This record gives sequence, structure tokens and C-alpha cells, in this order.
Amino acid sequence: MHQSIKDYIMSNEGVRKYPYRCSAGKLTIGIGRNLEDKGLSDSEVMYLFDNDLQDTQDSAESIFEDFSQYTIEEQTVILDMLFNLGTTRFKTFKKFIRAIKERDLKEAARQIEQSAYFHQVPNRARRNVKMLLD
Repeated sequence: MHQSIKDYIMSNEGVRKYPYRCSAGKLTIGIGRNLEDKGLSDSEVMYLFDNDLQDTQDSAESIFEDFSQYTIEEQTVILDMLFNLGTTRFKTFKKFIRAIKERDLKEAARQIEQSAYFHQVPNRARRNVKMLLD
């Protein structure tokens, strides 16, 4: 497609990084992507997930200086919680973070069990506790 056509359509549509309702009332994002009627392709879903997972990995490495030295199970639990909670909420789990840094996995598991997170996503949280303790 000719670049000037792309530029013309982009200038008419606008570029929006956050969802909005278009003039027809459809949930839209980006450059006129109608999420209600078109949605996302499998490759677009995976592209977004890969970007989000990399952001999560970067956050984990900034919170845990020696993150790469943790077992795959510990890394998995941390990344799963960070991905689910987001960095801001995850950082409120100060006792969990401290327990992980001190390599006290029983205490880290206990902190998960005593959190609101445990009640909000009980199956996920139980799997994370089990992974830490196995």
C-alpha cells in the first residue's frame, strides 16, 4: 500500500493507545481497530502478551536484584503474580517480597495465603503456593 494512503487514513482515524468509543459507539483502539467486530488475531494477541510478559520480567528484575538466580518455580510464581497484579499492586506485598529475598519460601507461601489476592484468585494462588513449597 502506498505510504501516502496509510498517512491519509491515519490522519483521518487518529492514533489512540487506549480504548475509546468511536462515533458508531464501537469499542475501538489504535488506528480505528474495531474491537467489537474485528477483535484481535492470534498473532496480535501473542504479540501483546509477549510485550506484557517482557515488561513483567523487567519489573521482576528491578524488584529482585538476583532474580535470574532463583529457581524456575520461584521465577514462575513471581512472574505470574506480577503479571496478574501489576507492578504497583505487587510491590504492596512487602512481606512476600522480603520472604522471597530472604529465601524463606514457607513464609512467602504463608504471605500469599493471608492476602486478599488468595481470596480473589484462589485456584491460581493455591497453584502458586504449591509451586513454592514443592
